[in-house]
Amino acid sequence: MLKRKTAWLALGLMMALVLPLSAISPLPAQVAAADEVVLAEQQTPLAAVPTETAAVESPYHVTVDGAPMTIDPMLTAIDGVTYASLRNLCAVLTPGAQVTWDGSAAAVYKEGVLSLTAVPGQDYVVANGRYLPTHGIVARNGAVLIPLNTIVKATGASSAWNNGKLALTTGSGGILSGEQFYNADDLYWLSRIIYSESANQPLSGKIAVGNVVLNRVKSPRFPNSVHGVIFQRNQFSPVQNGTINRSPNAESVMAAKLCLDGAVELDNVLWFNRVGLKSWASRNCTFVATIAQHSFYA
Repeated sequence: MLKRKTAWLALGLMMALVLPLSAISPLPAQVAAADEVVLAEQQTPLAAVPTETAAVESPYHVTVDGAPMTIDPMLTAIDGVTYASLRNLCAVLTPGAQVTWDGSAAAVYKEGVLSLTAVPGQDYVVANGRYLPTHGIVARNGAVLIPLNTIVKATGASSAWNNGKLALTTGSGGILSGEQFYNADDLYWLSRIIYSESANQPLSGKIAVGNVVLNRVKSPRFPNSVHGVIFQRNQFSPVQNGTINRSPNAESVMAAKLCLDGAVELDNVLWFNRVGLKSWASRNCTFVATIAQHSFYA
């Protein structure tokens, strides 16, 4: 009798593992409203997902620490970017984490390891107090899909592609916290120059101002620190008129954190001025773009 039960269990496991992966196709530009999405995260706690896998070929062509991943990662191509299920990736990259959905946002939590919030429609996730820029977050078919690289970064993991197969390697389970990662002096001054120069600009304009400062830090033509760039003589009017010392609003601090975590609105820009203003940059540098009330130059 025991042999018969064992055989049935083995057969059931093999059938579950060889189910075909659903066809992967780009998502439409518009997705269902968040309050109409019933997420799978509500249905199964992550702790219930097994982390050990049988020694058979994974139908998803994904391995985790060398073993086949046996739950669907929901890899999906959107505008040339590989997206994956937040819930299913966290099940293997942060084992034991819990995922919840409050009707507008997904949250991943494992005490002392990872606290992450993802809102469909936004271009960033918040992980351990850090603002990680991403190509966008979408909700579809009961799942929250986030660019694969963002999930990997947020969980402290790593990834590699080889002949169309994805190899994931687990790490700490959660990214270094914002308090540990952000240089306090850089964040202090970057958020203040962003606020004093672009308080009335959209988030994209705030990030572009931050890009100018950080690009100058990297350039041999300018000082090599955020403070040095901002306080270089005759460069930024808020330094001259004292508005640099005003406390920044929340979006300016967010923009500074996004920039420090790699957000790029405009690449290689080193100057900006008010739209229509004739300046040394407008006469001598290459115009790149206009965002709201600022023109940017390289």
